[in-house]
Amino acid sequence: MRRRHLLLSLSLSALALPPLAAHAQSPLKLVVGFPPGTGPDVLARTLGQKLGELMKQPLVIDNRAGAGGQIATQAVAKSAPDGSTVLLGEVGSIAIAPAAYSKLPYDPTRELVPVAEVVRSDFILVVPASSAVKDVKGFIDASKAKKDRVNFATFGAGTPGHFGAELLAEQAQFKIEPVHYRATGDAITALVSGDVQAAFVSTALAVPQVKGGKLRALATTAATRSPLLPEVPTFNEAGWPKVDFSAWFTLFVPTGTPANVIDQLGRQAVAAVQAPDVRQKLVEAGFTVTGASRADAERTVKAETQRWAGIVKASGFKAD
Repeated sequence: MRRRHLLLSLSLSALALPPLAAHAQSPLKLVVGFPPGTGPDVLARTLGQKLGELMKQPLVIDNRAGAGGQIATQAVAKSAPDGSTVLLGEVGSIAIAPAAYSKLPYDPTRELVPVAEVVRSDFILVVPASSAVKDVKGFIDASKAKKDRVNFATFGAGTPGHFGAELLAEQAQFKIEPVHYRATGDAITALVSGDVQAAFVSTALAVPQVKGGKLRALATTAATRSPLLPEVPTFNEAGWPKVDFSAWFTLFVPTGTPANVIDQLGRQAVAAVQAPDVRQKLVEAGFTVTGASRADAERTVKAETQRWAGIVKASGFKAD
């Protein structure tokens, strides 16, 4: 009887554990939609290491590269809502894609739940070092004077850099021709050689190219100047306050994931990015650490989805 009672007690105790604790040794999968070595991958690995420690749970990074993050987003949206699979989602596949693609294979509003925003990545407007333009005013004046469209390199149709260029062109009243590259390296090569005239690239990507003398930075989309490029003014300082977009990165889980699992994951994710060692690494990698709560993340995703839908519509772009 004593043995039977002990077994029953142990069984009930196991059932009472919260889902994450009950599967403490099950690996937590953090899915990122970009290949190893890219900015999002660096973020995933830096965040993932600390998050795994705080969760006291093994954590693996799953790179599902392709389609501007859409492959990874679809994989998580269709996965089991048991807290074992988490998406490092970003503005492109979550907020821009629904307006840019008429046949998206997932519905981020219906199939995914924000957990916490972790960082943002701002953009720098860059031109080849050989370009005659020295600042935003000179770039806009030259662009408006051109008979042809201004060639803007992008890292893919539907990405923030693509529609950021559309936003600038709409604000300043000139025409652009987006030139979409599948590989980041190809876009940078085209910029350096002067095959294209400009691009919006992430701060992290711009820094080595600008400091190496290969590209010239004209302005940042951030609210304040980057500590990595303190000499580069903001678009607000340059007189274009509405050119203020960024790529935010937020953790998502499939809809139906238990609330206590989401809350625990959110608390630990915020703690992870706010840890001094992690924050320093992320800032040095060109990110702005936010560590926003689930409620704030939900508000941001909703507002950004509406905002980018308007920008996409104004551009007339449709990917399919």
